[in-house]
Amino acid sequence: MPTDAVVHLVDDDESVRQSVAFLLATEGFAVRVYESGTALLDALPTLQPGCVVSDVRMPGIDGLELQRRLKGRVPRLPVIVMTGHADVPLAVQAMKEGAVDFIEKPFDDEVMLGAIRTALDQLEIGGEADAEALRTRERLDSLSPRERQVLDGLLEGHPNKTIAYDLGLSPRTVEVHRANVMTKMSASNLSDLLRMVLRASSAEE
Repeated sequence: MPTDAVVHLVDDDESVRQSVAFLLATEGFAVRVYESGTALLDALPTLQPGCVVSDVRMPGIDGLELQRRLKGRVPRLPVIVMTGHADVPLAVQAMKEGAVDFIEKPFDDEVMLGAIRTALDQLEIGGEADAEALRTRERLDSLSPRERQVLDGLLEGHPNKTIAYDLGLSPRTVEVHRANVMTKMSASNLSDLLRMVLRASSAEE
């Protein structure tokens, strides 16, 4: 992890900016805060290397649009998005468009810190990420066709009942398939599952 890297924190909620910035500073990270996506984009000419942590839902330029603009102007700047519990589809979209991770609010401090360390490590090395993507693809190959269909539904952000309706299954059957997917993929929760699958997909592109 680069010692001079800066975490660029973007959130329109002042209380979130303060609490996250305090957490990161306590852990020894250099932090710059921005109240909007526009403020970060205005600072690009003097932006120090590091990563961006941005909320998804913000007035004006939201997190997804900010990510798109950064990708076009600073393609090697890792982006982590913060989402609410109901914003899984937005998180999936962000990952598909190149975000290195997403974190659901309210989040555990270690989840945030781990995501940032991973993002900053990507500035220096890529081999470990490639190896993890390969392991994920091997796990995906172990899924049955029906389990893969359930996983595809989860990637679209659908709840179990919707997936059951689309596949002509009972919600209970979908729950069983979903549990099998979690076990085979070695995922601890839905966010973990989506994260690893989308990272593997990005590595293939």
